[in-house]
Amino acid sequence: MTAATEIADTGAQILTAVRTVVVGMDDPLEIALASILAGGHLLFEDVPGLGKTLAARSLASALGLSFRRLQCTPDMLPGDVTGSYVYSPDSGEFVFRPGPIFTGLLLADEINRTTPKTQSAMLEAMAERQVTVEGNSFALPAPFHVIATSNPIEYEGTYALPEAQLDRFMVRLSIGYPEVEGEARILQNRVLRREEATHVPPVIDAARLVQLQTAVEAIHVDQDITRYCVEVARATRSAPQVEVGASPRGSLGLVLLGRALAALDGRDFVRPDDIKRIAVPVLAHRLTLTPQAWSQGASAADVVRSVVGQVAVPPTVRALG
Repeated sequence: MTAATEIADTGAQILTAVRTVVVGMDDPLEIALASILAGGHLLFEDVPGLGKTLAARSLASALGLSFRRLQCTPDMLPGDVTGSYVYSPDSGEFVFRPGPIFTGLLLADEINRTTPKTQSAMLEAMAERQVTVEGNSFALPAPFHVIATSNPIEYEGTYALPEAQLDRFMVRLSIGYPEVEGEARILQNRVLRREEATHVPPVIDAARLVQLQTAVEAIHVDQDITRYCVEVARATRSAPQVEVGASPRGSLGLVLLGRALAALDGRDFVRPDDIKRIAVPVLAHRLTLTPQAWSQGASAADVVRSVVGQVAVPPTVRALG
């Protein structure tokens, strides 16, 4: 059994376990799992009540990760995320008390409701897997991932995520409303459970997840594929509707997530179609549109789709698409 086949089999088991309680999110769930296998963080941006929190909790359970949920509010302070030093009467000294960020998977619920100062407290953790408090650095558990949710329709009492933090998320996903059959199944599942709580048994543990993440690093990426990713990212920078295009971290995200998707499909190589599939969730949140584009109702997702349609697939890998 090849490494890619092993990843695909394990990934299928994880997704099957999660889908026993999470309905109507097949594609977002697969991309979410792929982003975790690629070592990234993800942002769910959609209206309330679609199951974003349930999806995050179910993924953490199936992956065997410790899970903490942080409900973001305007009065939250950075120390509420990272932890702080507190006085210990027993020792007569100040000792560090870790915050909720010391976990395997942190759900930052409604992250846009907390202030930029508190949002920035997560930047070091997301980039370097450590936090610094009063000059002392503390390593986070491995693996460590952040799943954040954001409500795009409310503006009162919210704070837009700064570009630097948006760029730290490998993907931004929108779930959308379920189909009629899916919504009916959600209701029926709740009736049959006879309780609000849901239970997803662990499929793997944290150590096994690290092994899978290491195996993903071995997935082959042709040089023409990496060049294709660069061309797609560069095309966003010259698009007339875009003021600031995708950074090199965006093109790197295409490569890293493309490898994970290929592995979940049982392949040890990346195809152009993998890149096309993930271009919007990887790149759209990294774009800043011009005021004229906003006034005309353009969206970053539409710009990325247009760019992908214009950039030519490399001839040597076109047959693999």
